[in-house]
Amino acid sequence: MSAAPAAAERIAATMPAAAVAAHIAEHFRAYNEEFGRITRRAAAHFAAGDWRGAAADSVARIELYERRVARCLRALQGQETGRRGDAEPWPEIKSAYEQIVARRDDSDFYRTFFNSVTRDLFGTVGVDPRVEFCSTSIGRTSGSVPLRIYRVGVALPAAVREVLTDLPFAAAIADLDGAVHRISAEIGRHYEKYRQCAAPESMEWIEPLFYRGHCAFLVGRFVDDGAIDPVVIAFSNSADGGVGVDGVLLSRAEIGSLFGFARSYFHVDLPAVGAAVTLLRSMMPRKPIDELYTVLGRAKQGKTQRYFSLQRHLQTSIDSFVHAPGERGLVMIVFTLPSHDLVFKVIRDRFGAPKSSTRADVIERYGFVFRHDRAGRLVDAQEFKRLRLPHARFMPQLAEELLAQAAECCRIDGEDLIIEHCYVERRLRPLNLFLREADPAAAEAAVVDYGNALRDMAASNVFAGDLLPKNFGVTGHGGVFFYDYDELCPLSECVFRDLPQARDEAEETSAEPWFYVGPNDVFPEQWLAFLSIPPPLREVFRRSHAELLTAAWWRNAQRANAPAVDYNRRRNDLPDPARR
Repeated sequence: MSAAPAAAERIAATMPAAAVAAHIAEHFRAYNEEFGRITRRAAAHFAAGDWRGAAADSVARIELYERRVARCLRALQGQETGRRGDAEPWPEIKSAYEQIVARRDDSDFYRTFFNSVTRDLFGTVGVDPRVEFCSTSIGRTSGSVPLRIYRVGVALPAAVREVLTDLPFAAAIADLDGAVHRISAEIGRHYEKYRQCAAPESMEWIEPLFYRGHCAFLVGRFVDDGAIDPVVIAFSNSADGGVGVDGVLLSRAEIGSLFGFARSYFHVDLPAVGAAVTLLRSMMPRKPIDELYTVLGRAKQGKTQRYFSLQRHLQTSIDSFVHAPGERGLVMIVFTLPSHDLVFKVIRDRFGAPKSSTRADVIERYGFVFRHDRAGRLVDAQEFKRLRLPHARFMPQLAEELLAQAAECCRIDGEDLIIEHCYVERRLRPLNLFLREADPAAAEAAVVDYGNALRDMAASNVFAGDLLPKNFGVTGHGGVFFYDYDELCPLSECVFRDLPQARDEAEETSAEPWFYVGPNDVFPEQWLAFLSIPPPLREVFRRSHAELLTAAWWRNAQRANAPAVDYNRRRNDLPDPARR
């Protein structure tokens, strides 16, 4: 018997089933309370302009879940009193747990926590229905979302003013009249264009504000006879200028981007997250449920929703897992199911030259992205362990490669292929393929947005490392995102150098660098020739982003990241129409 099942049986044998269940539920309740305390501090950070505190809380909240699971396990393993009974009482514990949590708001969160505990105890491969909850309550949400409702009628500016004066930071709005005018004008233009009227009948706003980075967001919807339109008002806080309106988002595409898979998680104090997800999905009907849970800070629940969504899809589809489109990577084996929208990334046992990183390096970099501000450009990669997939659904060549070149984490168990560790992301079209396939206007727009992505990442103290277009992906809306993290690093660790001038013909014609190159040295002047961008598109890039090919620009970006407060970086949190 392995150590994990032995520990599980020891716990179950020394405590009554109801006591074990109550103990696990209490640990989740404590986690949830601490999650809420951290979340609520975001309002104070925004009001004070304490961006360092906000960033620290973002990391602390992300790390909180695993710490609480570990604490729950340690506490259970320390119990030595109670009954000693049959060898497999965990189904009874699961049943007792369901009775405790069934009527609680967001009860699926409790079930996911229970699964996390038992998976660590048993080292579960795939899913074990005896000791895990195997579905989520999609469509059965409890609780409600607190809303503020304002009648508009013919007095849109008056209604907008009332909305703003009800905000917790209303007194800090530097130019209330200007804010009312801007918001009213943008709403009025939107309604005249799309609804042929001056204003909506009423506005419904989610009462808790959504905080992220340097911004606070008021999220709501306009309600008319038979029509609902989403709206988000973004606010920023400047130490010298007070709170101001940063943007009014009125299109579903822009709002969908704000809640997208390349965004850091919101801090929003919702009494019932499931109910909020249902409401938000009514505004963004194409947004996956797992993505909404994740961007609301419930990453573990988002991961659970994604897993069960995949399982349901496998039961209703017949296509096979295949290599993902694009060039084969030296570090990862990447595969996908053509009928689904995910890619799976498995670390190879050995990396081909010139890669020098290790498995631990790669895992550390993905962890860095998970905890870091993704600036709307880094795809959220969810880590999965002990994933069980039907072997028959893999194309033979792919299965052979996984078993031969990722043997440390891939094996066959009966009719299934077991993947001990992988990352799962949304599938995008690799930029290098997109540039070959797209019409000229779309290709040019993608090259420009590729440069914008480099800028946005730099503003968040991130450098891609490997800038080849194959490491970037394009969405259906033409936005460009980075998804290959094995060479990613903080911008502050790079040494951006001007290319030394050759002193004679021998140096100028040398096939190898004739000057010293340090391990972190970067020479932006050399990039464009090596990026495999078609020549006409290189000129498009140069026209829009010539300064990115100079070391001076990158050194300036490093200096901009140095201060504890960098107000200008807040704009990276607003969606640009080109990134939808």
